[in-house]
Amino acid sequence: MPHILIVEDEAAIADTLVFALQGDGHSTAWVTLGSAALDQQRQHPADLIILDIGLPDISGFETCRQLRRFSDVPVMFLSARDGEIDRIVGLEIGADDYVVKPFSPREVAARVRAILKRMAPRAEAPASSETFVIDTLRMQISYRAQPLVLTRHEFRLLQCLLEQPERVFSREQLLDAVGVASDAGYERSIDSHIKSLRAKLRLVAPAGEPIQTHRGLGYSYSPGNS
Repeated sequence: MPHILIVEDEAAIADTLVFALQGDGHSTAWVTLGSAALDQQRQHPADLIILDIGLPDISGFETCRQLRRFSDVPVMFLSARDGEIDRIVGLEIGADDYVVKPFSPREVAARVRAILKRMAPRAEAPASSETFVIDTLRMQISYRAQPLVLTRHEFRLLQCLLEQPERVFSREQLLDAVGVASDAGYERSIDSHIKSLRAKLRLVAPAGEPIQTHRGLGYSYSPGNS
């Protein structure tokens, strides 16, 4: 039974989420502070966290930043703010979805199911090419025999590109690969993840350029430039 941690200071909203999620077959825990959520995740890790941005002690954004120092648990933000910049910031600091208040509890439950399904590990043996080795069981990619330190989004993004060399993926397709709904308005944040990936690859091979940009289309992996 997946366990969901709800971080929300409004009791009425939290009660609605608890009812919807438990009715969908999840166990739940509820806290009202960001600091309490961090403690809870350290002691009793959840499978997914629903995180309000406007918390009484520290913001949901700051809570997520601190959470990412020790956990890759999927995070869904709740917020009354509907601006594009808030959505982009949310994804770039490690969120998997962003839901604007007021919301449908049934929609939130459906989004939770979708995130957990996308995040489920695939039982595959390590795959390799001349320059990259992908170990899906350990969520690890090595480049020229050097293990890369990747976030969960970066791992899934690079894995998607490596598994289909020369194929041009759109930003929407890459969002789907990292486990974020393509309708969430995060398309441009893929550019930030690509920039971060390229920086990490250049630390291993400064002259390599395995990730290619196709203007107006998207990105691809080019083995010949590795």
